[in-house]
Amino acid sequence: MRLSDLNSAQRLAVETIRGPVLILAGAGTGKTRVITTRICHLLTKGVRPEQILAVTFTNKASREMAERVEQMTPKGTIKKLTISTFHSLCVRILRRDIERLGYKKTFAIYTGSEQLGLVRRIIVKKAGKGEKLDPDLAISLISRQRNKGVSAAPEEDALVNVVMREYLHQLKMLNAVDFDDLLILAERLLKEFPEVRQAWQDRFEYVMVDEFQDTNKLQMDLIRHLVGPHRNICVVGDDDQSIYGWRGAEIANILQFERFFPDPAVIKLEENYRSTDVILNTANGLIRNNRDRREKRLWSGKKSTELVRLISMPGEQEEADFVVEDLMVTKERENLKHDDFAILFRTNSQTRVFEEGMRKNKIPYRIIGGRSFFDRREVKDVLAYLAVLVNPDDDINLLRIVNTPPRGLSDTIVEQATLMSQERKESVFKSLASEDFQATLSKRGAGAVQEFTAFVAKWQDAMAGEYPTMSEMAMAMLESIEYLPWLRRACKDEEEAMKRDNGVRELLESIRLRPVRDETELIDFLGTVCLDDERDSGKDELEKQQGVTLITLHASKGLEFPHVYLPGLEEGILPHKRSIEEGTLPEERRLLYVGITRARERLTLTWCAARTKWGDRLPSQGSSFLRELDPQCVQRSSWNEIRNRPVSLDEAKSRFSAMRQMLGG
Repeated sequence: MRLSDLNSAQRLAVETIRGPVLILAGAGTGKTRVITTRICHLLTKGVRPEQILAVTFTNKASREMAERVEQMTPKGTIKKLTISTFHSLCVRILRRDIERLGYKKTFAIYTGSEQLGLVRRIIVKKAGKGEKLDPDLAISLISRQRNKGVSAAPEEDALVNVVMREYLHQLKMLNAVDFDDLLILAERLLKEFPEVRQAWQDRFEYVMVDEFQDTNKLQMDLIRHLVGPHRNICVVGDDDQSIYGWRGAEIANILQFERFFPDPAVIKLEENYRSTDVILNTANGLIRNNRDRREKRLWSGKKSTELVRLISMPGEQEEADFVVEDLMVTKERENLKHDDFAILFRTNSQTRVFEEGMRKNKIPYRIIGGRSFFDRREVKDVLAYLAVLVNPDDDINLLRIVNTPPRGLSDTIVEQATLMSQERKESVFKSLASEDFQATLSKRGAGAVQEFTAFVAKWQDAMAGEYPTMSEMAMAMLESIEYLPWLRRACKDEEEAMKRDNGVRELLESIRLRPVRDETELIDFLGTVCLDDERDSGKDELEKQQGVTLITLHASKGLEFPHVYLPGLEEGILPHKRSIEEGTLPEERRLLYVGITRARERLTLTWCAARTKWGDRLPSQGSSFLRELDPQCVQRSSWNEIRNRPVSLDEAKSRFSAMRQMLGG
């Protein structure tokens, strides 16, 4: 670590370690470098690693931060630091003291799909004749009420309120918590129990929070409870990149930081190391139209004479055709890779015509933002098995694997054990293992139950050290129940079978790489894998795939590409129709700002005069944001003008080469 490698603003941010500090880190200004260097600087000043807490939003971000710090510090230091996500931190707080709130320490964490399944079952059970309620909407309304205090429905007996009460009752009965609970219950513990709050404040003398613009009220309250009288709180964020308001993020947390922590040092990072000066001036001209923001202006030493292109198109087909052809020509002319290009969309529905163009021209592409790896069936099965070995009283995971693959435990047996566990207020596993329950079963049924309980006991013993690594133990256990052959038989074709098989092996590999060697590390692993944020998926998927990147603006935050296309800049798309109706235009402007600042070298913006909707061709108008772009940085043209202009010799060669590639050589 060398402070001399930092610019003056970065160095000030690293060396200001006492009292509240607000670091306003613009896009591409070296934020991660500042955070990691700051942690190392604290250590050189004699701060013990156990006293430092660094919190961010995604597992991937916390892992990357930890990896960078590990490279800069003496061996073994990283294990003493606490670098985690909000949710992982809350799991730690709850594991220690959740019994004070009436839960058992062995609580299970409900994932999104498990939450959806439970809400679906409750709706079916509670809905009256003619009543309908979308489960996803119900979960959204319930979460909103619990996090923001905004009523799910004003009528007490409205179906969504009935579902919410039953949902919370069921979770408590199952000794389970959902993602909202992790924050809600941890904040409640710190708020209601002074000795718990004092213990955590004593532990962490220095608190750092990354991506502070994405925090909600609950997270802000949590931070305030964790920061003791020393007031050594450092937050890093950019109000201009606050794009998760729809998810509950409170931009007021960064705009009104002084209200929460008076007299802070405010340090601005404005030197951008990513984009050209033309691209940054375009972004600056746009974002200054937001009134409620902290004044800052990005600048770059990368000078460029190439203006941002803004092109009007007749319709979405011409828009897609132009982008695909322009991309191919640019790639050939400048000898680039497909990975150098990205197309950023406001909505997922915009991608179809671009995908068709890519396929037609045999251009490899990757769509970022699909289903989470940890939501896949085979991954959830294996994680459930491991969770049950760690804690057989985890009813949710036990019920998932008790008959997966089938082992003679009928639905009736499982249902009877569940009912007995509810009556006795004990876990399903304890009911299954009890002699009086087994006495109610047929000889065959009792034998199947005994085999299952013996299976759990056997592999719990194996977990204690029979195998060199936890991943080898897990594979041996899966082989003993012939899980993979059973999984393959349930697949509709060989492609699906291969995908499922790879999913299991990929999970076991992640356990090996983490690494997970003993029961304690397995508990920590299980407590965090299901907390992966959807914002993790962008970088993960980029690393696994190759080709032109097709990605939404929300998922693109934190990424960068040499060449960026931003289509669909029309009123109703960006800004989105819903945002116009709800009066949230500043967030849409910030979303476009994020899109613009993803580009390193070249940026192309397009909009359509008409779009086909529901089979009808309807007129469109350019986004109101286009009027806010600096005219000195933007070159405006139309599809017709580009089509009719003379082609240079170099461009003709590139087009011919691209065409030859299209035709297969």
